[in-house]
Formats: sequence, C-alpha cells, structure tokens
Amino acid sequence: MTISALSFPARLTQMQAVVDGFPADLCTVDVAKNSVELRVESGLYPLGALYGAAYIFIDRCYVLLGRPDAAHLSVSLAWKKGTPDEVALRELAGEFMNELLSCAWRAKISEESRSIIEAVTAQAFAGAMGAPSLDDLEKFDFSDGAFEDPLGIAMSWEDKYGKKKSGAAPSDGATPPSAEAPPPETPGGAKPEAT
Repeated sequence: MTISALSFPARLTQMQAVVDGFPADLCTVDVAKNSVELRVESGLYPLGALYGAAYIFIDRCYVLLGRPDAAHLSVSLAWKKGTPDEVALRELAGEFMNELLSCAWRAKISEESRSIIEAVTAQAFAGAMGAPSLDDLEKFDFSDGAFEDPLGIAMSWEDKYGKKKSGAAPSDGATPPSAEAPPPETPGGAKPEAT
C-alpha cells in the first residue's frame, strides 16, 4: 500500500493509505481505526444493492452508509473484533466491492424478469387452469341442493358400508361371509379342496 495525500473525503492523514488496485479517490484504509472507506457512483450501483452488500458484512464490521454528494454513495466498514492488518483491510474492501457488484447484478436480473416472476407466481396461485372466466362462473350452479353421485364417491366408507358388528347382519343387506357363494371351480372342472 502507498501513502497518498489525495482527498477522500478530506485530506488523508499519515495513518490512511490508498489501497493498491483501487482508484485513490474511491477507496482508503485507516489502519489506526481498523476501517475502510469506499466511495461508489450511485448511477452504477442502486441503493438496494448497496443495502444488500452492507447486510452481508454486518456480522464482522460496523457499516455506515452515506451520500457525500448526489453522484456518490459512501461506505465505511469498521472491523468489529481484533486488530486487522493492512492486508486484511484490503481483502475486506475487495470482498465488499465484489459483493456490491453481485447484489447490483441480482437487482438488475430481478428487475428485468419481474414480469415473468409475477406471471409464474400468479399462475401458481390461480392453479393450472387459471382463474375461471365470468362465463364459467355464470354457468356454474351455486345452489345448495345435493349433487348426483351415482358411483358413491363422495360418500364416506362408514356411511357406505357401516361398521360391522359381531353376529349382526351388515346394514346394507349384503349376505354374511358364511353364506357367500362357493368358490369358483378351478380350470379343468375340479373343485378346490376345503380346508
């Protein structure tokens, strides 16, 4: 790292350093305060992306967001635990910028595909057939009358067959198991042996 006298946002002190690989006016490190100062263009990074990236770092840094002017957003990351060296602070700045880029990209994808996401979500909530049309609703009979069930599908098992009581005949008029018809003959005309 090199010490510089460039301003961000004011004149750098001897303890502040410009981070190698970053533009001097966009990123500085203050080793004495265990902090990194970043400045990003608000036109490139939406505010929601900045919030998302900052949220990722709140477990290990104190994060302060600001707007020094209309064209820029500022981020101050102050290390919470321990004393990091210059390399760790540089890595912190790099990780934050990568996360900011990732959040901005996700926000752009989400914005561009919002109509598709809304359509799929609406379809999922409406069901595979979609919402009924007004004509379908007009034709539907909402009367409280009973509907026909010729196969007895809507009837519960207990209603259809009843609970069998020992020694009593079934309630539906069926023949008891002992009075059932004899078993069918096997192929060749022989009757199965009784056990």
